[in-house]
Amino acid sequence: MTRNWTFGQKLGAGFAVTVALAVAIGAVTVYALNTAVISKDAVITVNAQVLVDAERLRTAREVKSSDARAFLFTRDEGYLDEMRAARGDFTTILERLRSRVPSEEGQRLLDSLGQAEAAHQQVLDQVIELRRTNAPVETVSRAFDEQVGPRREELDSVLKSFVAREVRLLEEAQQASNLAAAGAVRLVLGIVVAVVLSAVIVAVLLTRALSRQIGGAVGRVQSSSAELQAAATQQATGAKEQATAMSEITTTISELLATSRQIAESARRVAQIAGQTAQAAGSGAGMVEKTHESIAGIRRQVDLVVGHMLELGKRSQQIGAVLEIVSELAEQTNILAINATIEAAGAGEAGKRFAVVAEEIRKLADRVAVSAKEIRGLIDDVRGAVNTTVMATEGGSKAVEAGSRQFGEVAQAFKEIAGLVTTTTEAAREIELSTQQQTTAVEQVNVAISNVAQATRETEASSDQTLQTARGLSGLSRELLRLVRPEAAA
Repeated sequence: MTRNWTFGQKLGAGFAVTVALAVAIGAVTVYALNTAVISKDAVITVNAQVLVDAERLRTAREVKSSDARAFLFTRDEGYLDEMRAARGDFTTILERLRSRVPSEEGQRLLDSLGQAEAAHQQVLDQVIELRRTNAPVETVSRAFDEQVGPRREELDSVLKSFVAREVRLLEEAQQASNLAAAGAVRLVLGIVVAVVLSAVIVAVLLTRALSRQIGGAVGRVQSSSAELQAAATQQATGAKEQATAMSEITTTISELLATSRQIAESARRVAQIAGQTAQAAGSGAGMVEKTHESIAGIRRQVDLVVGHMLELGKRSQQIGAVLEIVSELAEQTNILAINATIEAAGAGEAGKRFAVVAEEIRKLADRVAVSAKEIRGLIDDVRGAVNTTVMATEGGSKAVEAGSRQFGEVAQAFKEIAGLVTTTTEAAREIELSTQQQTTAVEQVNVAISNVAQATRETEASSDQTLQTARGLSGLSRELLRLVRPEAAA
């Protein structure tokens, strides 16, 4: 049945099979990708989020402990508010984890976390109340180490067990997801191999059918192109005979050759002079533009110099005032630190902590003194900037001189343009005379050549077109035959 199909029907059938195979590949690929993506999304949205919340629990516990220690040290009630907020975050995250962890082991660990955190908070509240009673710092510190420390270690142990479990579950989920993706890849590769084999079989069958159909048509095109080529050859012979008749007119045309050469020479001179004129004009325009840019640059530099000088003066005054204040503060702070150290030494054991604070204040005073020296160095840099500004002013003066010289060059360039324009005018007059002589000779030849030239052009165009068509058909037939039957073309 397929033998009666046309060329277009066979191509359409091959294209339809190819499209069907492509659709099959696309459907399988989409299915495999969806499977892999669903598996990866499950790992990201469930396991990874649970692990992130577990790390947030650890962070909330550390923030709560840090705020409690800060209150014990400073007795600032603001730290207790931050501690309560951190505990609220801990409780919120713990409740969210209860809804996300479905296994009994995970729920048991979360219950242990809640109990451990409550126990830790209970002993922590006791130590806080002890601190509020103005108990000695040593007593509060000992109670914190003996009561809060073990509860915190217990809470950290339970939290570490929960995190380790979630890490293990995340790794297992990732492995399962990777296995699903690998299976999808293998499925796609198998489908691709099957589709490629099917496409090869369809291509072979379609090629054989088309070769038989095109071969017969190529044979008929070859015979027709041979006949057309013979007719085109006869027309070309007639065109050559007409070309011989045209040679008789060559003598008359030669009279025009001398005049044409004169016109060409004059035209060349005009073009050369016009180019020089354009070049000179462009040079003058460029110099004018550079002069304008130089003047604008001078103005910008002068404005910049004035701005720099004013700004540098203000900054120098401000830096000097600040430097005096900083130096005075550094000296007073150093004296106070020394006095505090002496007082702390006189206080004995109770003044040791204050002595440490006094030593830190003295070190801070030393760093302030070093900073004052650095500020003095900055003042020296400001002075260097002032010198740079003076040099920029001198550069502006030089730019003014350069602008004056460029204006002189512009004037000279425009003088050259005027001379070249005069020469161009004279050459144009010579061209006009030569053109008049050529017009007279062309009128004498025009009547004799018009009739023969018209016939020659028509015949030659027809013969050339026919010959080209014949050659094209012959080459096309050979190319088609080579495509469908390589052994016959050879």
